[in-house]
Amino acid sequence: MSWQPAIEPVTEKAPCAALELVIVPRSRDLGGFAVRRVLPAMQRRAVGPFVFLDQMGPADFAPGTGIDVRPHPHIGLATLTYLYDGEILHRDSLGSVQAIRPGEANWMTSGSGIVHSERTPAELRAEGGKLAGLQAWVALPHEHEETDPAFTHHAAGDLPTIESAGTQTRLIAGTLYGKSSPVRTFSPLFYADARLDAGSRLLLPAEHAERAVYIAQGSLEVGGEVFEPGRLLVFRGRDEIAIGARTAARIMLLGGAPLDGPRHIWWNFVSSSKARIDRAKTEWRAQRFAKVPGETEFIPLPE
Repeated sequence: MSWQPAIEPVTEKAPCAALELVIVPRSRDLGGFAVRRVLPAMQRRAVGPFVFLDQMGPADFAPGTGIDVRPHPHIGLATLTYLYDGEILHRDSLGSVQAIRPGEANWMTSGSGIVHSERTPAELRAEGGKLAGLQAWVALPHEHEETDPAFTHHAAGDLPTIESAGTQTRLIAGTLYGKSSPVRTFSPLFYADARLDAGSRLLLPAEHAERAVYIAQGSLEVGGEVFEPGRLLVFRGRDEIAIGARTAARIMLLGGAPLDGPRHIWWNFVSSSKARIDRAKTEWRAQRFAKVPGETEFIPLPE
């Protein structure tokens, strides 16, 4: 989705040694559709290569309404859209047309530049319906920032699942628990949707350098402290982390290798070079990016 201006997430002092910090996103209402900006935050701009994380919804649209994110550009990143509920129709300047549904992995590599739109499909708009999920941006390594754009889609059944007593984890991208997702990534990372029954326990392994857990639903206990929904728990060090579910919960596990240098984020552009972002601004203002077939609208460059 397009970057929307939002109140900066706030951070709380970590209450136990296992935690580096706790990020509390602020909610912004986009006309009946709530978005919580999790990353970037003031005290933490990224976790591994993840430089942006939004929680979308949950929303319940009346008949005749839905989302309409008009065509907009990206450079230097990959978007990772994952839904808990509802459906979004993705279209991009490569000609991709893909319905995004719950449990599926949808990875769009912007690289040197791509344009896409995200809308509620016409048939669902007529009926009304729900929408909930997360969207992440993954900064591409220096050597891949200008790679060719691409879009890949993987059905829920193609993604590895890991089950233990009272927990089920779907690995959306990267590697975790000895499994590998079929999604092609450009740096070591993990992104996994975990469901926990009340009273169950999940261990977050130490295989990745930077790790975090976003609580989408339910409450967790870590290090003797209880955390409510809408918290990003950022962990320190390489110790295994024990996560207990106080209630039935749904969480996103994410992280990976640290970025290979600082990144600049301006609107929908991510780059290690400010000059490259300035060039992208000029190109979008002049409408020199490729167009999304069948779309005539676009989001103007913020001025």
